[in-house]
Amino acid sequence: MTNPQDPPAHGESHSTAASEEAAMVAAPTTAMGGARRAVLRGLGVVLPPLLTIVVLIWAWNAIENYVLAPVETGIRKTLVLSLADIRESVPKGALRDPQSAIAEGGKGRGFTYQGLYYVPDPTGRRYLPGYVVQEVDNEIDEFGLTATAPNSAAAYWDRYVQLRYMPRSVVVPVFLIVFLSLLYFLGRLFAGGIGRWFLSTFDATILRIPIVNKVYGSVKQITDFAFDDRQIEFNRVVAIQYPREGIWSLGFVTGNSMREISEAAGEPMLSVLMPTSPMPMTGFTVTVRRSEAIDLDLTIDEAIQFVVSCGVVVPPQQRFDLPAKENTGKAVMNGASVNTSVPAGQTQ
Repeated sequence: MTNPQDPPAHGESHSTAASEEAAMVAAPTTAMGGARRAVLRGLGVVLPPLLTIVVLIWAWNAIENYVLAPVETGIRKTLVLSLADIRESVPKGALRDPQSAIAEGGKGRGFTYQGLYYVPDPTGRRYLPGYVVQEVDNEIDEFGLTATAPNSAAAYWDRYVQLRYMPRSVVVPVFLIVFLSLLYFLGRLFAGGIGRWFLSTFDATILRIPIVNKVYGSVKQITDFAFDDRQIEFNRVVAIQYPREGIWSLGFVTGNSMREISEAAGEPMLSVLMPTSPMPMTGFTVTVRRSEAIDLDLTIDEAIQFVVSCGVVVPPQQRFDLPAKENTGKAVMNGASVNTSVPAGQTQ
């Protein structure tokens, strides 16, 4: 029996010190690994919605800058040309204002003509109705905190039309309705018949132009992949032995393979899309014998979850729990692992 007050043996002391040092090293490593996994999980939660919002904002900015802004500017200028009441000089019969009114620095006086009061613009060379100047000056904050007063009669009318007839709260919803309706009718127009022929002719013409055909061809491939309604239809989920016998991989059946391959193999062949983890939208296509493909009791969504999770998420109907082993364990003796399992019918 060992006396508690006796000093430990040299071997025992060395083993204890080594165990404590290993525990001190393992603890920070485990903590760092847990923190890294937590950060990665956080990124996995935050990045998908964040990137989705960024892409949507980018798409809207592109539409606003290259479609909405030119259309809005054109309509506003047309309204200004049709509505603007700008006088180059004081007409005959007008009643001059005896005071300087709104004019700054003695640039001119206002006048009343046909019951409407006119004031000089900031240049003092033209006149416009006083209500236009008053409304624009009162609502200057609607154009931004850094907006300044217009510097000409045409600029005042432009701001006035934007305030009275084309506020953003009306322009954006109307634009979206018209834009989506236009896309719908264009899609219906070019879906078949002469519209499809015209589109094919246009594409063929563009693809004959040097340099332009490279850019147009690449962009068209991306848009066709993203927006074409002809999607790959998966018939069922199968398991095949790939890349060699004894290794099973999940695949999606896309249809029957080519006739000549089936004739050479002497039996029906299947075209199978083999998704890759953790990005199932990438993969490759293989052709296998129908007899070598095992149909699985899985939906397409369940199979995609299995691939994305790298096999971690297994549907309930496909889970297989191994029976617990009896009397299994390991002990560490002098740095070496020793199996402590006791076979049935034997005693230590």
